[in-house]
Amino acid sequence: MTANELDGDFCYLDVTDKDQVQYVVQSICEKYGKLSILCSNAGIFPQVAIEDMTEEDWDKVQNVNAKGTFLVAQVALKYMKKQSYGRVILTSSITGAITGYSGWAHYGASKSAQLGFMRTAALEYAKYGITVNAIQPGNVLTDGLMQAGEKYIKKMKEMIPLYTLGKPEDIGYTAVFLASREAGFITGQTIVVDGGQVLPEMPNL
Repeated sequence: MTANELDGDFCYLDVTDKDQVQYVVQSICEKYGKLSILCSNAGIFPQVAIEDMTEEDWDKVQNVNAKGTFLVAQVALKYMKKQSYGRVILTSSITGAITGYSGWAHYGASKSAQLGFMRTAALEYAKYGITVNAIQPGNVLTDGLMQAGEKYIKKMKEMIPLYTLGKPEDIGYTAVFLASREAGFITGQTIVVDGGQVLPEMPNL
């Protein structure tokens, strides 16, 4: 079903602005009567080497990826707590917590921060019937990744056992599962969706 078929709506939001976050979440609750699911998916990943990275480069990524996750979840969880129900799904990454990529030290740090926040939030809000989990995507063929060029994409495919990049739908299907009743006994966990990219390859003996 599309958002239109479900009487859905959208709005623009700067996740680093707490006033905007509060306004949008409050508007959603007023229009629909409740907030059952939060998928926190905003993120940026400009590439820059550590020795060339400025404080502004670092802070910008942390503000969107880490602080933005905190602000949106903090406001949403207040409403979910009142209704004693909620599903929070954070989009993290294999970068940082599992693996690293040259030029993305700030990105990896921000994604690791999301996972630390997720686990603590899962503990704090479990007694209110709220689950908090995260998805760790590998390389997904988004507009942002396509800008890296064909050579990069080909190299990434060769690193993935399934020899294909993920699709946005692969992440979406995982989020749908975590938001469902079937995932009601799962909290504080991560699901890696990467085509097997981070699996250690054993030598042929």
